[in-house]
Amino acid sequence: MSEILVTGGTGLLGRQVVDGLRAAGGSARVLSRSVRPGTIRGDMLTGEGLERAVDGVGTIVHCASSPLRKTRQTDVGGTEHLLRAAARAGVLHIVYISIVGVDRAPYYPYYRVKLETERVVERSLVPWTILRATQFHDFVLRILQLLERLPIMLVPKGFLLQPVDTGEVADHLVELALSEPTGRVPDVGGPEVRTVAELADAYLRIAGRQRRILEIPLPGKTARAFREGAQVCLDECTYGKTRWEDFLR
Repeated sequence: MSEILVTGGTGLLGRQVVDGLRAAGGSARVLSRSVRPGTIRGDMLTGEGLERAVDGVGTIVHCASSPLRKTRQTDVGGTEHLLRAAARAGVLHIVYISIVGVDRAPYYPYYRVKLETERVVERSLVPWTILRATQFHDFVLRILQLLERLPIMLVPKGFLLQPVDTGEVADHLVELALSEPTGRVPDVGGPEVRTVAELADAYLRIAGRQRRILEIPLPGKTARAFREGAQVCLDECTYGKTRWEDFLR
């Protein structure tokens, strides 16, 4: 089994991918912007350190992303840096994690960047696999915790989500990394499609919080796409088994 590089390997998803690879007997190398024990320092934004990071690597699991700061430069430009270094080093496979619905809601800036990054991977000389997943339970929880700071919990009306367990997505990425390049693989999502209001109600109930939930209709193309289910799996393409309430408990 050749060494596997995990970009974003200190993040929420990447840490679990690293653990899964090591549990499967693999040798996982972690790329990080900071100097941390057990990691290789590299910067997706500038390309610094990437040549060293990919040297001797057979497969890359690309989890690194920057949704809040210099997003396009890091995700699109950084992936270009990474793939050029990977091609020169003879890397045989890159597995990229993307988001369900990036092509159905391109009006949302972060989705547009993720879709563009997919195109970079598809044009690469390195054989590839792309997996799209729905929203992680942890992400939905953080959003709801922010929204509950007000006396009335304001949530977007009719937005559909299909939250999935981060660990289950990580397990699937490990399977893909230990397999041959496959191109676009089927999307994965959680076991249920719920509105944000329903998810909020379950969160408040299990957390023992007292808040009134008020659904706010939002205008625009992005909001309409989210109400129509742009970010959930089509054709009942589910993978995860952990329900929202199970995660909360």
